[in-house]
Amino acid sequence: MQDNKKITAHAPVRRRMSFHGEVQGVGFRFTATQAARMYGCTGWCRNEYDGTVTMEIQGTDAEINAVVATICKGKYIVVDRIDSEEIRIDTDERQFGVK
Repeated sequence: MQDNKKITAHAPVRRRMSFHGEVQGVGFRFTATQAARMYGCTGWCRNEYDGTVTMEIQGTDAEINAVVATICKGKYIVVDRIDSEEIRIDTDERQFGVK
């Protein structure tokens, strides 16, 4: 059973995440893009009309967690809450960008 856990820990996942707080106009999308590229994740992020930022990100759990931690350390970024759901992998996606 433990071997199965090791395999899934390195398997790619894709998450749709909604970030709430002071996340627009503070370099969130730039920081997310740089972090995702640094950790080898693909996906995108965009500002929403309600003041949140939506991000779809694909990578291992560890890579995604590292990207989120980097975003949350941003100098002016204040994340109050993150809503997250796992979604289907996009096998054709090759990079991370801003929409």
